[in-house]
Amino acid sequence: MKLGILSRGPGLYSTRRLVEAAQQRGHDARVVDYLRCYMNITSRHPEVLFRGEALDFDAVIPRIASKRTFYGTSVVRQFEMMGVYTANESQAISRSRDKLRSLQILSRTDVQMPHTGFAEETQDIDGVIKAVGGPPLVVKLLQGTQGVGVVLVESLSAARSVIDAFRQVETNILIQEYIKEANGRDIRCLVVGDRVVAAMERVSDGTEFRANLHQGGTVHEVELTPTEVEYARIATKSHGLESAGVDILRSNRGPLILEVNSSPGFEGIETATGVDVAGLMIDHIERQLASGSPDDQISV
Repeated sequence: MKLGILSRGPGLYSTRRLVEAAQQRGHDARVVDYLRCYMNITSRHPEVLFRGEALDFDAVIPRIASKRTFYGTSVVRQFEMMGVYTANESQAISRSRDKLRSLQILSRTDVQMPHTGFAEETQDIDGVIKAVGGPPLVVKLLQGTQGVGVVLVESLSAARSVIDAFRQVETNILIQEYIKEANGRDIRCLVVGDRVVAAMERVSDGTEFRANLHQGGTVHEVELTPTEVEYARIATKSHGLESAGVDILRSNRGPLILEVNSSPGFEGIETATGVDVAGLMIDHIERQLASGSPDDQISV
């Protein structure tokens, strides 16, 4: 198999692990900077080129940074037009990257989520806060990642101040209920195909409520309940993703889906669980190619 890994950082842990896992299975794996790719959009003969070379892969694994979603998914979509199997489709990546759209998709399923509000006009903010049930509450940037752009506010006046500040820079935000009983902990599930292959609990360092590893948290392996497993599978499938990281909070009313990530990192979860996540992803791609399902994958 000729495998392309669309990544800006060949030295990043997850990218390196995918290359290693592919090569261990006898495949030709190549890391390509998707921002350096350009497209020849021609009838009956679409191409993706890199430094003058037309790229020819059997499959590609998108590792698209959040800030580069538009161009990155355009490159992925061009590969789809060429009939190349993509480990996650361009549309599925776009769905997961828009937090509002993602929650709207989840709202049509049986999974539970924190109460969430969204409004355009500042004068409607009090109504949104009342609907969500705060304060305290959490204000989130729609395009934030790794815990960046997430603020806990503990009073109505503080909420108004934070929201007004975000509005000044014309950014879109979500307002979400604060799950106090989570106590600075959340769960990251790794889904590959239709299976939850690994799960870890992330614990904050005690100085704040966010449990992201990038915000100083620690991780350890965790056993999931049947409901949590089912929620992770539903959340992934509802977005059309083949693989995903699904974040869950444990609340007094049961598990709540926080977010679906189309390019989850492997380092924390492989370290915490000992599971070869990269290898399982390569195995899944092998099965998909062998089954012939890539022929049915193309969508625009």
